Parts: sequence; structure tokens; C-alpha cells
Amino acid sequence: MDPADDALRTAPQAPPTGLSGQLSAAELNAEFEQFFLAQYASILRALDSATGHHDVAVDATQDAFIKAHTRWALIRTYEAPDTWVRRVAINVSRDRMRSERRRRNREATHDASAQPSTTEQFEADANVRALLDQLPQRQREVARLFYVEDRSVDDIARQLDVSSGTVKSYLAQARDRLRQVRRS
Repeated sequence: MDPADDALRTAPQAPPTGLSGQLSAAELNAEFEQFFLAQYASILRALDSATGHHDVAVDATQDAFIKAHTRWALIRTYEAPDTWVRRVAINVSRDRMRSERRRRNREATHDASAQPSTTEQFEADANVRALLDQLPQRQREVARLFYVEDRSVDDIARQLDVSSGTVKSYLAQARDRLRQVRRS
């Protein structure tokens, strides 16, 4: 890609305005359509690669663009509206994948004797939640993804849009904090 094209994509643009200084609904829709056509494939490819689930990526990308369309008058003023759409798509895909994982877990059938009773499982889940709730938000999010959802460091880094080293740092901080909590 030509660097000049990249600079144009992220630089704020001054679209044509009507007499009142505001774009008409038709002009906003036309501008959004151009944005959609220019960005959809790129955002879908990135999300497809990050999630590894094409159907989830398609649905999340479409939902993100729908949200962007409803807020286009504001989002169009952002320096990089495509970054906003990408972040929303990532969040939507994470929510969908979590929901799907929870649904599969509910539907999974296991030998009743090998599983703890419902009361024991509830108490264990409550204890884990109580421990994790004592962590700062980012540490809690990383710890849940790593320990509860069994995500890899690289997967978490992609989802949170941070480096793998940052994820490892948050995990180390979370472990240290949880050790302190358990000792007290």
C-alpha cells in the first residue's frame, strides 16, 4: 500500500457540507457507503485471522459496521474511524465466542460421577470469581482469559490489542496479587 494512501485513510477529512454546515442524511449515507466499501474486506480479513472462525468474523464485522452506521455522524470525525469499527468487531466477536463456549459447556454431557455436584461447582466458581474480582480490571480480564477460558498469551494479546509481553506482565502481576490475597 502506498504510504500516501495510508495517510489519507487516517487523516481527518472535511467532507462537503450543505448550507447549514451539516451533511444531509443522504450525504452521510453516501459517505458511509464509501467507507464501508473501502474498509469491509480489510476488517473482515483481520478479524477472520484473529478469531479463526469465519462465521463469527463475518457476523461481528457486519454488527460493527451497523453500529458505525448508526453513529456515523460522530464516528466520521474520528482520525481513524476504521480503528473504531475494528475494535467494535473484536469486542463483538469475543462476546459471541464466549457465548458459544458457554452454550457448548452447558450442552456438554459428562459422567455425573466424574463431575462435582452442582453445589460444589457453584462454590468453586464463586471462589474463583471472588479472587479474580480483587484484581484490577486489566489483570482480571487477562487472568480470566488465560486461566478460565484457557486462551494462549498470543491470542489474548491479539484480542486486547497489546503485546504478548504486556499480557505476560499482567499475568505475573495478577499471580503476585492473588498470592498476597491468599496469604492474608
